Amino acid sequence: MRRKLAAGNWKMNGSLSAMAEVQALCEAHPEPKVDMLLCPPATLIWPMASMRGEHPLAVGAQDCHPEDKGAHTGDIAAPMLREAGATAVIVGHSERRADHGESSETVRAKAEAAHRAGLLAVVCVGETLEEREAGRALEVVGEQLAASLPPGSTGETVVVAYEPVWAIGTGKVAGTEEIGEMHGFLREALRKSHPEAADAIRLLYGGSVKGSNAAEIFAVPDVDGALVGGASLTAEQFSPIVTALEGA
Repeated sequence: MRRKLAAGNWKMNGSLSAMAEVQALCEAHPEPKVDMLLCPPATLIWPMASMRGEHPLAVGAQDCHPEDKGAHTGDIAAPMLREAGATAVIVGHSERRADHGESSETVRAKAEAAHRAGLLAVVCVGETLEEREAGRALEVVGEQLAASLPPGSTGETVVVAYEPVWAIGTGKVAGTEEIGEMHGFLREALRKSHPEAADAIRLLYGGSVKGSNAAEIFAVPDVDGALVGGASLTAEQFSPIVTALEGA
């Protein structure tokens, strides 16, 4: 049975003072019934991993380089993230795909680097509004999934996060029927490409998830949790999402 996962992506936000929010989150969920993961900026990985103590909160990164080392100024290798205290890394987020021109082949190389370092790869896929309105949502996401997942991926090495680009940070949320259709499609695609691991790989939904809509989203079949952006920055906003997932 897939264990639910509440993941937070802080993006380019946060400072050392934000560790108080992490402490508050840990205190609100001392023995969580679901997995909890926060992915802060690289500068906060070590402080966050250090201050959580014995709490099972996992700390992740937001990106990694495909190579394990080398002359790549400004980049961070997966083994470095692991050494800093990370146990997971997000790859292929739509903001990386759009802002940095990352292809699905690049995303797969990064996921493979994460696997080599012993990190869980959170592989992101999602369509733009134009692609959805053109009736190409399933086609686009299916192509991204096929090209982004490394061969041999398992439930222990990868999580897939579906984030419709048009719903990220906009306040718009895909309807439950749209979410259900896409997550069902992703599960079937995994059964074809990774038949032995398909039912073990967790599928997250991301896109303006809040405490007020989390329970409805988590009731959709094949939604195993969420990848949350802005609402993960404070314990007040993220805690209700965790609670909703625990009750799903």
